[in-house]
Parts: sequence; C-alpha cells; structure tokens
Amino acid sequence: MLAIIIPYYKIKFFEETLKSLANQSDKRFKVYIGDDASPEDPVTILEKYKGQVDFEYHRFGDNLGSYSLTQQWERCIALSKDEQWLMILGDDDVLGKEVISEWYRNFNLFKNKTNVVRFSTIIVNHESQFLTSFYHHPEWENVTDFYFRKIRGITRSSLSEYFFSRKSFLKYKFRDYPVAWHSDDAAWFDFSEGKSIYTINNELVYIRVSDVSISGQQNNLKEKSEATFKFYHYLLTSKVGLFSKFQKEELFKRISKSYLNDKKNIKYFFKISIICFKNNDFKQYCNFILSVLYSLKISLNTLKNKRIF
Repeated sequence: MLAIIIPYYKIKFFEETLKSLANQSDKRFKVYIGDDASPEDPVTILEKYKGQVDFEYHRFGDNLGSYSLTQQWERCIALSKDEQWLMILGDDDVLGKEVISEWYRNFNLFKNKTNVVRFSTIIVNHESQFLTSFYHHPEWENVTDFYFRKIRGITRSSLSEYFFSRKSFLKYKFRDYPVAWHSDDAAWFDFSEGKSIYTINNELVYIRVSDVSISGQQNNLKEKSEATFKFYHYLLTSKVGLFSKFQKEELFKRISKSYLNDKKNIKYFFKISIICFKNNDFKQYCNFILSVLYSLKISLNTLKNKRIF
C-alpha cells in the first residue's frame, strides 16, 4: 500500500490538495497529515473530506519547519505505518485523478528494479493556470543524467512528484539543507542506490508556484545559496565517482560560483581547495584562484569608484 504524507502549514490551497486525493479513481492509499503548529486550523476542511479520503491528522506542538523542513518531513513520515512506498505531497500541490491507478498499473514494470518512481508534472500558479508545458521524462533514467538535464534547464523536479521506498528512506533520511533547498535532489542520489529512476508519463502532478511557496519566495536567497553550496559539495565529495569528467567540471564551476556569491564565508574557500587537492585537479584549482582574484579586483575597483563619487 502507498502512504501519502502531507506536511501541513498553509491552508490557502489545502482543500484543492485534498480534493485531488478524494477524486482518485483508485483509493488504495493512506494519507498522513502532520500539522506543523500552523496558525491556520484545517479541521473544518478535514471534516468535509472524512469518508472521502482515508487520512490520519496529527497536530504537532512546535513549528519545526521554521528551522528544519527536512525534520518536519521526517516526523510526518513517522506518523505512517508499514506502507512500503511513500510520497511527500505539498499542501498546495495536486494529483491528477489517475496518479494512484497508474502507479499500480505500472508496479510490475518497476518492482525490485528501482527505489524511486516519479510522475510527469506541470507548473501552475495561484489560480491553477498552467505556467509551463508538461515535463515528461525518459521511462528509465539514471540520476546523474537526470540532474544534468535539470541544471541545464531542460527539465525540473520537486518533491511532490516522487514515490520512494520506505526502506531506502530509513537507510539515508533527508540531508538537512537550509529551507530544504536541494534536499530532495540529494535524496534521489541517496535513495536510488545506483538504480535508475522510473517515470510514469501517463498522468500528471500539478506543482504550484506562488508567493507562499518556497520556490516562489525571494526573501530566502541567502539560505538557498548556502544550501546550494552544501549540495554541490556533497556531490563532489560523496558522489564524485558517478560523474563523467565533463560533469565534474560543470559541478566545480557551479560550486565555485556559489563561493564567489558569498566570499565572506572563508570556509567555502578551504572546502573547495580540499576538493581540488584530493582529486589532484590542479588545473581546476588554478582556474578557481584566478576567478577569486578577478572577483576581488572587480570589488576593489567598485569600492574605489564609490569613494571618488
């Protein structure tokens, strides 16, 4: 059986999420809702969907998500029972009505072959209007190829479109990055355990981007920048063997850029240096040092110009 985990905090689109679950043509799933001490009480809406959706609701006494979203996800998963496959569904995202039926219809095709299953998606706004075309994926795809399609802007990814095995989750858990930025990306590298991701393209998950979603917010850029550095550092230290030479060079460019965006964090400089020396990649290190010196030169020139005027 499947467990759909909803870490609840925002009520604005929550009923649309529940309605999409009530409309599933196949009801072989259980929903677990973990209320992160939200100031917006969902009980009235939940009463409306009793009998339509098989759910359990629990309100936590503290707002854990305010300082660790991944820990909030994990304590919500802990509410679930023995379901072998899990989905973490955002409280503003929506499932197409055949998501569950398609999952079961495809089950024998991916059984024992993967730990991660995803659906096609489309991005919608606060009025449920389509912002993008459909994002389809190869039926089978290794995680490195997928991620490089993502960073090139060819595709996208968000937590709500994935089912993952409980066994792999319990083994690795989520990496606790600020505002959980890239925590889902890291999870697919961990959870997949070298197996390819399986995609079901016959149904959609509707991912909402609005001013109340993390992706749509602009007031957490510092946290996102820190998370981005930590994610690339993880790939270049723990998963480097998965990447081709070209891919490693691209990742190094991105982690270098992340440091240059926050030169005050000297720890980043030393961490990048260690990566280069461990990999005997002195060419990359020279390029990195040159980019740092060039950036410092630009900063000094800018400072001089400000003093002149």
